[in-house]
Amino acid sequence: RPPDEEEAEVGWQEKLFSQFEVDLYQNESACQTPLDQQYHEEILKLEKAGGRKNCRIFTYTDHDRFTNIEEHCQKVTDSHHEVPSYLAERMVNVRRRRQDRRPIEASSLKSKIITWEPSEEFMKNNHVINTPVQTMYIMGDLGPYGKLGLREYEHVLCTIKVDGNGVITVKPDFTGTKGAYHIKLDGEKQEEWKYTIENASVQVQPEEEEREQCVFRDLYGRHKEYLSGLVGSEFEMTLPGTLRLFVNGEIVSAQGYEYDNLYVHFFLELPNQWSSPVFQQLSGVTQICATKTVGWDNMAYFCYPFTLEMFFTQGGESEDSLPQWPVLYFEVLSLDFWQRYRVEGYGSLVLPASPGLHMLTIPTWRPVELGTVAELRRFFIGGSPELEDITYVRIPSTFKGERLSRFGFRTETTGSVTFRLHCLQQSKAFLETSALRQRMQSVLDRLGGFGQQSSVYNVLEAFQRARRRMQEARESLPQDLISTSASTV
Repeated sequence: RPPDEEEAEVGWQEKLFSQFEVDLYQNESACQTPLDQQYHEEILKLEKAGGRKNCRIFTYTDHDRFTNIEEHCQKVTDSHHEVPSYLAERMVNVRRRRQDRRPIEASSLKSKIITWEPSEEFMKNNHVINTPVQTMYIMGDLGPYGKLGLREYEHVLCTIKVDGNGVITVKPDFTGTKGAYHIKLDGEKQEEWKYTIENASVQVQPEEEEREQCVFRDLYGRHKEYLSGLVGSEFEMTLPGTLRLFVNGEIVSAQGYEYDNLYVHFFLELPNQWSSPVFQQLSGVTQICATKTVGWDNMAYFCYPFTLEMFFTQGGESEDSLPQWPVLYFEVLSLDFWQRYRVEGYGSLVLPASPGLHMLTIPTWRPVELGTVAELRRFFIGGSPELEDITYVRIPSTFKGERLSRFGFRTETTGSVTFRLHCLQQSKAFLETSALRQRMQSVLDRLGGFGQQSSVYNVLEAFQRARRRMQEARESLPQDLISTSASTV
């Protein structure tokens, strides 16, 4: 129906009264606060000017009660039995409204870039986002025709927030090409309303936009210089021919093992030309974790973090020799109620040679003895065959021969362990060969350690270039010439 179609242009923090507010604030006895008294006077002026122009579209500004109540009633999930966490309760108590902040002097910033011994109150207060925010709600009165002003028919059409950093948040977004938004009402008629949101702001002139960009560039440049002055430039750099490797790892989970209450013992082996700082721990043990059934497997989620730092120093070996990478050895064990432990599996992981995120699932095995007695011993009193040297999982560190035979060594496949590794590499070779960053080579290529891979890559690259040129030449020839030569052949 024509009365149900409405269009309104709303400015920032512009107050458009609803029918409910007009009926409420017309009575001066209902006005209790100075804001209510102001609304009472504005509504009287509107009545003298011929009444309000809007019908169904109205707004709640930053000062209205609705805005305060809406912020207090926000939930994290859609559950009706949600219990607010400590952080949610703290956020509710914080009034994110243009708070008076004392200016921080530059001298105090320089002296306290890092708080080494934060107090408990300091940590609680800094856990809460306290950026001042101004909020505005554009509402719609979707009541039946002729029955406007009922609170149960008020619906939020759009929420606009502007924080102290100048970030504007519009939710839902401007309609654009996505089509109109829908609101379905619960009731006998099952009414459906459609509405669109458009940006009606005046476009900025090119001269003003360019002037604004210049101001921003100047501001960002000054801020960058200010931060550089606070932090300084005395960073520890690696020596030429040296690679620094950081690994921020996590033992995520273990799955598919026979017994419950698992834990993982791991250690890192550094090959020749690799070293680590004195304070670096190269081994660790996770907590004991009870398993849960996920699908067909029993999963144990450890989420155990560890950090490794290593240095690779290029020696006097030839460039054709391939450097060895550090290996992470681990064993999975189980511990039951009677403090009996059993070896569930052994595995090894070569640290990735490329930087970035790596998700790796490593299968494991364990040694077994033939016969029923060994399995009875493992079940009743715990204990099982173990490796005296865990490096036997790959090549033992004590092995000096040319061929390693494991004939007669009996094992059994067990479960697997999932690792999440974030690898970072630091080397001066990155700076010296910045023009070659587009090539698919690792840092050791630039150090001269992977000469064989580099030569193979160059041959493949030349072959691909020649093949491309041949295809281009073939496509440029006339089709009749190609068909004639093919028939002659």
